[in-house]
Amino acid sequence: MNLQNDSGPFILDDATKAKWYRVVFELKKQFGKKPDMNGILFLIGVRELGQTREFAKHEKMDLMHIATCKLLSYEGYYAFEKTDTDGWPHYRMLQRPPFADLLSQENKLRKLVVTYFEENNLLDSN
Repeated sequence: MNLQNDSGPFILDDATKAKWYRVVFELKKQFGKKPDMNGILFLIGVRELGQTREFAKHEKMDLMHIATCKLLSYEGYYAFEKTDTDGWPHYRMLQRPPFADLLSQENKLRKLVVTYFEENNLLDSN
């Protein structure tokens, strides 16, 4: 997945950075260790799937893909299509995200994770 701000590298504003650190802090508090981006994507994928159980390695990759599609749907790159008979959500690509460097991709995902947590009321109000 490649994302870019047309005017150059995507940089987080201070308010979004603060919210990102709050997301990481809340997850660390809840799970006992600081999550990396893959861990956060996995958690979002599990939440979107709505099933809590042990997952096979290929399912974990699928869960991170679901999360990425969900996050990119906020910017119109993907759209939810259907839930299959096993309960797994499926998305279709509406447009290919533009190429970007790794730091821009990471920052864009951080912004979208913050959006997800806010939209789903997952941050403590304290």
